[in-house]
Amino acid sequence: MSKQVKKKFFVEENETIDQCLERMKLEGYSPFRRMEEPIFQEVEIDGVKDVEPCGRRIVFEGKLAKSEH
Repeated sequence: MSKQVKKKFFVEENETIDQCLERMKLEGYSPFRRMEEPIFQEVEIDGVKDVEPCGRRIVFEGKLAKSEH
C-alpha cells in the first residue's frame, strides 16, 4: 500500500512543536500548513447548557516528501 499524500499531525499534550515536526520528518512528510483548532467544553450555568472555549490545539498538515532517485 502507498502512503497518503497529505496527512494531519496534531501536537500532542506533552509534546513541543519541534518534536511534532521531527515526528513528521521521520514519517517522510514536510509541513506546509499550520492551523489552530479551538477546543470547546459544555458547561451548565443555572440549568442552561452552553458551550465555551477551553483551549486550542495546533495541527500541521504535511505533504509526503518526494524521494530522490
